[in-house]
Amino acid sequence: MVKTDSGVTSAAQLNGATVCILPGTSTELAVADYFRDKRMQFTPILIENVNGLRAAFMAGRCDAYSTDASALASTRFNEGANADKLLLLPEIISKEPLGPFVRKGDDKWFDIVRWTHFAMLEAEELGLTSATLDAAASSTSPDVRRLLGSEGELGNALGLDNRWAYAIIKQVGNYGEMWDRDIAPLGIPRSLNRLWKQGGLQYSPPFR
Repeated sequence: MVKTDSGVTSAAQLNGATVCILPGTSTELAVADYFRDKRMQFTPILIENVNGLRAAFMAGRCDAYSTDASALASTRFNEGANADKLLLLPEIISKEPLGPFVRKGDDKWFDIVRWTHFAMLEAEELGLTSATLDAAASSTSPDVRRLLGSEGELGNALGLDNRWAYAIIKQVGNYGEMWDRDIAPLGIPRSLNRLWKQGGLQYSPPFR
């Protein structure tokens, strides 16, 4: 991320820049690898406190600030009316996927969290939203009926009511609804988080 008035619109323009980075993180290595791969020079500004790091960037101590894209977007969003003064550069310089996690060894809860994610993806792929869910109750589609618990015993296998997925989608929405409501306002493009049919990586196994 850079200041908009810097005129920088690509990481390729950062040769010789100073970059604020949290030390001891994968970001520190990723930034070093990126600049080495592009045969560019940079000076890291390492600050161990996240709040101090952000403050240093906002105060102009460094030309750019690098961390996870989601954290950068959150920082920009939290600037409110001044968000337009910050620019997220388009390059993703390392593969560091983020996702839900649970306590190690809690396999039953892990299954529920994983299948909750799948249920939201499946609902989006089937065109089911929190608003249209009730109208789908009479559907004859096997995929819809299994997702909504009208057929099959997946819910019981998870230790839940068979209408567990219905309850999730009704209250939270499908994956696309969640993204548009909670993530898109941060300025993060959906990109690889699109469904597999839309060129993304999000894919649910069959509900059976």
